[in-house]
Amino acid sequence: MKEENKDHAKEHSSVEEKSNERDNGHGAHENHENHEDHENHENHENHGSKDEHGDHHDHHAMMVADFKKRFFVSFILMIPILILSPMIQMFMGVDLRFAGDSYLLFILSTLLFFYGGKPFLTGAVEEFKKKSPAMMMLIALAITVAYVYSSLTVFVLPGDEFFWELATLIVIMLLGHWIEMKSIMGASNALNELVKLMPETAHRIGDNGDTEEVPLNRLKAGDRVLVKPSEKVPIDGAVFEGSSSVDESMITGESVPVDKGEGDEIVGGSINGDGVLKFTVSRVGDETFLSQVIKMVKEAQESKSRSQRLADIAAKWLFYIAVTAGVVTFTLWMVIGGDVEFAIVRAVTVVIISCPHALGLATPLVTAVSTSIGAKKGLLVRDRGAFENARKINAIVFDKTGTLTEGQFGVTDIQEVGTSKEELLSIAYSVELNSEHPIAKGIVNKGKEENVKRMEVADYRNITGKGLEAKVDGRNIKVVSPGFMRGENISFEDEQYEKMAKEGKTVVFVLEEKKLLGFIALSDIIRESAKEAVTKLKSMGVESIMLTGDNQRVADHVGREIGIDTIFAEVLPGEKAAKVEALHQEGKTVAMTGDGVNDAPALAKANLGIAIGAGTDVAIETADVILVKSNPLDVVNILKLSRATYRKMLQNLAWATGYNIVAIPLAAGILYNQGIIISPAVGAGLMSLSTVIVAINARLLRIN
Repeated sequence: MKEENKDHAKEHSSVEEKSNERDNGHGAHENHENHEDHENHENHENHGSKDEHGDHHDHHAMMVADFKKRFFVSFILMIPILILSPMIQMFMGVDLRFAGDSYLLFILSTLLFFYGGKPFLTGAVEEFKKKSPAMMMLIALAITVAYVYSSLTVFVLPGDEFFWELATLIVIMLLGHWIEMKSIMGASNALNELVKLMPETAHRIGDNGDTEEVPLNRLKAGDRVLVKPSEKVPIDGAVFEGSSSVDESMITGESVPVDKGEGDEIVGGSINGDGVLKFTVSRVGDETFLSQVIKMVKEAQESKSRSQRLADIAAKWLFYIAVTAGVVTFTLWMVIGGDVEFAIVRAVTVVIISCPHALGLATPLVTAVSTSIGAKKGLLVRDRGAFENARKINAIVFDKTGTLTEGQFGVTDIQEVGTSKEELLSIAYSVELNSEHPIAKGIVNKGKEENVKRMEVADYRNITGKGLEAKVDGRNIKVVSPGFMRGENISFEDEQYEKMAKEGKTVVFVLEEKKLLGFIALSDIIRESAKEAVTKLKSMGVESIMLTGDNQRVADHVGREIGIDTIFAEVLPGEKAAKVEALHQEGKTVAMTGDGVNDAPALAKANLGIAIGAGTDVAIETADVILVKSNPLDVVNILKLSRATYRKMLQNLAWATGYNIVAIPLAAGILYNQGIIISPAVGAGLMSLSTVIVAINARLLRIN
């Protein structure tokens, strides 16, 4: 049976070759062109990448756990600090003062400042070194000023302490960072996933013909290797004996297995089918296809620039405002009144109020809500920075196979000639049940879908390189290629066949003896939602672009069906990232949607990488967003969610910082002579109200 399947596979390869479409058996297919494209790239070390990125993932998980622990410990410390704070007691109308309470308050606040505030203090140092103040420097400034001034009020200066402000600010900021870091836990681990594609050992064939199990790193160019059925191909090479269909979907995203025989190249990481293959190792180590993809992904990730986060931009300006307002306030009060104590209190109040509690929750709460909405709609956000900036996307590049199409053959046309349509399909279905070829599977799936009758099949055999024949209910039936038809001088509708061939369809003919019963055309099925997605994107001002390794005729046909005008066809895997870069050079902000390893560099290079959930692990790990449902319409939802999230963040940042417009001048004492000056208690009330508004507003996030 294996031999029959093998020959039938060859027959269908012949059909596709005649149709001038994707060749499953020879070098015209984009899968086979991958290797040459990558031979000249520089080297990269696989194992270092694996360790480096595995460590990165573990480090990120440890950071999330650390923020969680610091939050709960700090929350516990905050409770007695609030109870002991004279300001809070006065606000609540109680008196719980006792001898030495200020020293206990100082000790607890010191513990909280150094333990809970450590991430912000160390983060501030990093921002200072980069000369780029943002959230960490703003928080560090506020808590340091609050701690130092409050400590001085305990031992040196008269006045009101701000330990309660220090405690609540640290706890809320820790909560915000913990919430946000949890939502971005899926940091990219693409290179680690690439390395996982490779098996650890190989069956090396010795000079005497015996095989031995050896570690992959012991293989060298020229070694002969055996691949058993269903095993992963351990390394790149060229087949010298045997034939089989090889599943390269892990590498290319193409779901259609590729026939391999003597002289054909095979790629490490692909999966062998039912046959046994023997091949000669052609590339090892850094020269292999996967190593070159690893190199391209790493380079793309390192060169991929992203805009500064919205909250950091707000924090940067608030930092400048806080420092400037504090210095100006102190200077003016010294000039006006010369009262050092009063000037210090006003300046400290201004600096502390400049860092609103709500700012720490303004974006994390929106992040958490948008992540939840996305998850419910099958959109998993991995990189928040790239997702937030997706609102700027004006061009989306779609990989064709597996993204705009389903990546598997399906029946598109059934044309009966000497029988009924149902009987034609029933005959073909019964014969093709004996084959495992993708085209046979397409016909079988159609037969099951139509619930056709299964006929009795006997004397099944194949016509080498041409098709299949069998007795179906006692009738001599052949399912054959156009080449067989021409070779036997059996006439068929050439014009209709050519029309289908130009649309990228594969055609098989069904004969009884030499009488034509009809033909069946198949092609990669276009996803029903693809056309609607392209139409909606166009209405949003976003250009859709198709990128594929398929030939121009097939690509143009799919483009016409879906409504995409800009098409890049016959693109080698290594050129995909270059095409994205070229779009960047044109001034476009680009999203890339793909599903295969060969899409990974382009996904990393794009401003927003979108992986189809049914694709390879590598594409998923490289992407910024994952479409769980593999639905092109979800690309529209990503952009809508990003735009809605950005609007909500702007609203929250306005609420979080808006009260500063009133609070900072009043805290500085601008209306002091009129008897109006903001007290810490009033400042606390305003900040609490701002925090509540931010929380409620975040929950109102919706997309259409």
